[in-house]
Amino acid sequence: MPHFTSADGLRLYYSDEGAGLPLLCLPGLTRTSGDFDYVLPHLRGCRILRTDYRGRGRSEWAPDPATYALPVETADVLALLDHLGLEQVAVLGTSRGGLIAMAMAAAAPGRILGVALNDVGPVLEMAYLKVIVGLLGQRPVWRNHREAAQGLPMVMAGFANVPEDRWLAEARLHFRETHDGLDLTYDPALREATAIDENAPAPDLWPLFDALAAKPLAAIRGANSPLLSPATLADMRARRPDMIVAEVPDRGHVPFLDEPQSLTALHAWLEMLQ
Repeated sequence: MPHFTSADGLRLYYSDEGAGLPLLCLPGLTRTSGDFDYVLPHLRGCRILRTDYRGRGRSEWAPDPATYALPVETADVLALLDHLGLEQVAVLGTSRGGLIAMAMAAAAPGRILGVALNDVGPVLEMAYLKVIVGLLGQRPVWRNHREAAQGLPMVMAGFANVPEDRWLAEARLHFRETHDGLDLTYDPALREATAIDENAPAPDLWPLFDALAAKPLAAIRGANSPLLSPATLADMRARRPDMIVAEVPDRGHVPFLDEPQSLTALHAWLEMLQ
């Protein structure tokens, strides 16, 4: 398996496949490069780059959980580009990956050709963020992937009309089967690193969003998303009237990206880049 080495010596997994426009796909907080398995067949004409962040998937766990932080993960992604000798890439970022994409645009704007944000923006709804953090590090209650596939529809808020085989694929992507039940595909210490300080003000991420000025931009929102609100999406559109926008029915956080609405937005965005 291909790996590169972070500045602090961790072996981090990546994949590099296809040819054409370099498209870096960045997954969500606890997820892996498998986040993009569904959309991959629809991204012809692209060189698809994927990575597992430190402490996730096939990448090494960090000895210091404090490094599971947005600035460090952004530096890791830039190190991957250096490792591959790539000056510029387009970025498709799901949730946490979208935040990293915006951070990349602020820290190294010359490396970014354009960004597509999957169900994330510069304002994160705190109520749902607390739910996510509250679940971090907890092993699934299900014993195997098939049990998980039956249980996921009941716990995934905002999702409807999802085929059974998709839930099974999700279970296999995000949980490991072991002799004593399902386990996480990430370091449980991520919970410690992501704890919310109730007394601290919410970070102002609008400067990161504004760093995308003049870059081709798309935003995809699950129509029932509890993380990216309609009001935030409207504010994003007001700042970027040229932004390609899609709202995906029957989806919460996050769309799978192979829905017709997602694909229409992604293909329109890619046409702007090629």
